[in-house]
Amino acid sequence: MKYIDEFRDGELAKNLALSIGAEVQAGRSYSFMEFCGGHTHAISRYGLSDLLPASVRMVHGPGCPVCVLPIGRVDMAIDLALNHGVILCTYGDTLRIPASEGLSLMKAKARGGDIRMVYSTIDALQIARDNPQREVVFFAIGFETTTPPTAVAIQQADKENLPNFSVLCCHVLTPSAISNILESPEVRQWGTVPLDGFIGPAHVSTVIGSRPYEFFAEEYRKPVVIAGFEPLDVMQAILMLVRQVNEGRAEVENEFARAVTRDGNLKAQDRVAEVFELRREFEWRGLAVVPYSALKIRGQYASFDAERRFDLDYRSVPDNKACDCGAILRGVKKPQDCKLFGTVCTPENPIGSCMVSSEGACAAHYSYGRYKDMH
Repeated sequence: MKYIDEFRDGELAKNLALSIGAEVQAGRSYSFMEFCGGHTHAISRYGLSDLLPASVRMVHGPGCPVCVLPIGRVDMAIDLALNHGVILCTYGDTLRIPASEGLSLMKAKARGGDIRMVYSTIDALQIARDNPQREVVFFAIGFETTTPPTAVAIQQADKENLPNFSVLCCHVLTPSAISNILESPEVRQWGTVPLDGFIGPAHVSTVIGSRPYEFFAEEYRKPVVIAGFEPLDVMQAILMLVRQVNEGRAEVENEFARAVTRDGNLKAQDRVAEVFELRREFEWRGLAVVPYSALKIRGQYASFDAERRFDLDYRSVPDNKACDCGAILRGVKKPQDCKLFGTVCTPENPIGSCMVSSEGACAAHYSYGRYKDMH
């Protein structure tokens, strides 16, 4: 296949659905978590769950970087913009994440904060060059996909000796989140969701490769199939997972071989290792504090660390009590199970972060009309 429409071929999708139906064993149920928000959107947008047999259930995971960012981290960014007079640069889907006191970065901008949406770290560096008299902070979020560009920006700022540029680093790691879902103490609070396997992230895996998932397959006996974001990618991955479960295998398979290798992008990994080190702990929205699940800037580049430069302290802030985002991120609840979903909480007025990002599970279900089917 060469063209994108070939990965959206309805007839091929039906054939794959028939193959899945033929492989599913009578009296057995299958629960697979698609970790990444891109997969959640493909499933909702193309109605893939309608093609699957009733015994195959897709569970949405926490693979949306905006959704897992806790309120306290957004508060830090707002504090920088409103109280430290910095130019705060960040990606577009970060602007509407609900923070404390009914604020968001968008609302803080309306209050006079100099908050700018950028498309890349290159834009943030340019803003720092163009405004030498102002402090410019890049609010860096995302999984392993967006971490290398942040590393490159810090090294570039160091090379150019840009004294007014720094980074508020909130980069998080995929494998830690998968481990947390499988074994964290919060399972007692939220309940647990039986999972038979995972659809592994696409973009993240282009950077880290398929090797990091081999640990899960061995340790937890859970199959992982890395898949692309097109509907046929997802259907093929589900078929591969069903076969692994039926055969009692728990291996890492790579459906997305056109972009992902076992070792990933070594050059990108080297840049990240040069600039970042592991944080001892980091709070995730919905997953509580997860040890060694996020990155911080190494001492060598401490002058570009906004947390150190502005002496910022992290303060944990509980989520809105009525919002079920935490349970949805864990896969314990569906978006439709939340009382606020589609009524008080919509993409125009998000109460929880799962409704904010274009990758959030609630936004996916709302955008593609899945909320109309309340079963």
